[in-house]
Amino acid sequence: MTVGERAPLLVDASVYIFRYYFALPPNWMSRSGYSTEAVYGFANFLLDLLARRPVRIACAFDESLGSCFRNELYPDYKCSRALPDEALAFQLAACREMAEAFGIASFASERYEADDILATLTRLCLEQGPVVVSRDKDLGQLLDRGAVSLWDFAADQHLDAAAIQAKFGVRPGQIADYLALVGDTSDDIPGVPGVGKKTAARLLEEFDSVEQLLANTDRVARLSLRGAAGLAVRLAEHAEQIALAKRLASLEERVGLAIDGADLEWRGADIEVAQALALEFGIGGLNAKIQRTLSPPTLSPDTAEVL
Repeated sequence: MTVGERAPLLVDASVYIFRYYFALPPNWMSRSGYSTEAVYGFANFLLDLLARRPVRIACAFDESLGSCFRNELYPDYKCSRALPDEALAFQLAACREMAEAFGIASFASERYEADDILATLTRLCLEQGPVVVSRDKDLGQLLDRGAVSLWDFAADQHLDAAAIQAKFGVRPGQIADYLALVGDTSDDIPGVPGVGKKTAARLLEEFDSVEQLLANTDRVARLSLRGAAGLAVRLAEHAEQIALAKRLASLEERVGLAIDGADLEWRGADIEVAQALALEFGIGGLNAKIQRTLSPPTLSPDTAEVL
């Protein structure tokens, strides 16, 4: 599958920032003394995206660690994740500065997560067939909300609805239901004891959602599943937890961004600012690539005459 020429690219910024933060050695240093390997990797990644000249592009950043609305619903949500220290917080902010200097619409919220912003942007760009640029397969639920694919840019791998179903054993629209049953250790969302991936997929093959499942636990006891009777009891006992877990795993697509699809149009970059920031962040080695990638295409004399 190839990306449509006019498909909006909705970038899950944090997943790439953390990838470079952990994968690259600390070979770059800002003038203020902070290591900037994540800034280098993320800026280089954005330049490669922009080299494809997308018509619309946006980045979603996370600023809601510890303050997300999900923490109000469940205080232990993501409790095992340490808050960014000063050095990492510097790099996160620097990555957003670089994205904005590159002319990319950038969004963050103290109440909503980047995934919620991506869900909202997907809804706003529905008619243009948005592509979500991410390595996070949990975002597969966006394929049920209008996204054309999940694109792992580094691997140049597109996942469509069929690929998500092959991965999880459930449809994209059932991913939140699936996570409500098996849990999500990365987000500290609890699952139902004794319910693993295969059992969850089998249940969601029989029932369209956890709501239907919980309304028909008597039918679970009659399914051809090992220990079906005990499973039905556990599901009923954990009904409130399952409902909460689904709320935590479901993406909010009504974040108040006060924009429309046209606001995501890439209108070019401020090259001087971008290069100045690169020098400030100790990644001036990218300046030639910044100039080459972000400069408007030059017209040949023959093309200019036609225009």
